Amino acid sequence: MVRNTARREELAALATDYAIEHGLIGLSLRPLATAIGTSDRMLLYHFADKDDLVATILRISNDRSVHAVRNLPRSRSVRAAVLDLWRVSTSEESDHCHRTYVEAAALGLLGREPYVSVVREANERWVDALTDHLAATGCTRARAARAVALLDPTFMGLQLDLPGDADEPQHKRVVSDLADAIAAIAKG
Repeated sequence: MVRNTARREELAALATDYAIEHGLIGLSLRPLATAIGTSDRMLLYHFADKDDLVATILRISNDRSVHAVRNLPRSRSVRAAVLDLWRVSTSEESDHCHRTYVEAAALGLLGREPYVSVVREANERWVDALTDHLAATGCTRARAARAVALLDPTFMGLQLDLPGDADEPQHKRVVSDLADAIAAIAKG
């Protein structure tokens, strides 16, 4: 039986921090429990099983990224919104959360639960946050959703494929070109 308690929430937050640092692939309950100051038995007391814990970790990690987007001040234009979203997406905390998402998505591609369901849920919440941020600049929600269909996978690809950090000239040029393309989509 899952217990929704303050201790469960505390353990979930600590487990999320651990998974963000160490990864999900190969996650084992005993080392995780030791690292966060509990036992594997206590984890299983608070979570139905390892899959429940992993699903909770993924939700918390995604919530942190969505929270960062939702806390962005309104951007002055669609183009500025893309640049603001890139800055938030490549912040240290968001970058770590995205990498946790990528691990879960990879496992979800293999059809493993809870990854398939939680990744789908995470995608919906993430895309809604991006769409809302773009729509707040004045473009229609339909155009913002169309723009996010390009923006989101491009950001993910940039974060995975381009070497180095987000401040390299190649990153800046690609993100600038993307911001121009998204602004054109938003205009119609």
